[in-house]
Amino acid sequence: MSQAAAVAGPLLRVSGVTVRFGGITAIDNVSFEVRPGELLGLIGPNGAGKTTMMRAIVGIHRPQQGSVSLAGRRLDKLSVDARIRAGLALSQQLVKPFREVDVQDNVALAAGAAKTRTPLQALLHVDRQAERRVALEALERVGIARLAAQSPRTQPLGVLKRLEMARALALRPRLLLLDEPLAGLNSKEASELARTIADINRQGMTIILIEHNLGEVMRICKRLVVLDNGRKIADGLPTATMNDPGVRAAYLGGEVDAAA
Repeated sequence: MSQAAAVAGPLLRVSGVTVRFGGITAIDNVSFEVRPGELLGLIGPNGAGKTTMMRAIVGIHRPQQGSVSLAGRRLDKLSVDARIRAGLALSQQLVKPFREVDVQDNVALAAGAAKTRTPLQALLHVDRQAERRVALEALERVGIARLAAQSPRTQPLGVLKRLEMARALALRPRLLLLDEPLAGLNSKEASELARTIADINRQGMTIILIEHNLGEVMRICKRLVVLDNGRKIADGLPTATMNDPGVRAAYLGGEVDAAA
């Protein structure tokens, strides 16, 4: 059974989430759902609250109000580690691989996270062959298995972005959260990585994508949720959403180039 078919109803439900930092409201009563098998674009101008929303979902930030549920299970009281074990994985914008080990072992360390939460567990699990197999599978999914034995020190940004995604996939999540994976890439690299993301989604992975490259977002996402100043201002099909006057006003005073 596919991941999409394994859950009845929304896979993720965000209900009335509010996140404040001191006197600043970063997320203001935001609600949305993600259906199993969906590739959802979470977009908005700079400072809209997208990354804060993503981090609230995974538990890095704790909302003052609202709730987050995965497959009907409330996550609000769970730690980041517990949420990852429940089925979330976050691929972050800033890529920070372990440069002392090769590409495959970088992913294997993520695959073995459940075994190495404490030093004692790490000592009891010195055989990493199973994790290395999972790592190679993840590297194949993102298209860089040929680089498994190489050092991340020598890799360009485009490869490191794929490595970060492979580390998230190695956790075998139910929901993959991608925070600006195309940032810093040239147009060819961005197009190829967007195609890889769409392929992974077609294989059954549910994905939330934060991205400023609206051309690629429009090409691969089937639904958009738009934030502005911490509030949700739109939720719907890409073309209709980007033509919404409120969305156009949020971007560059109403001038939106979906091909940019």
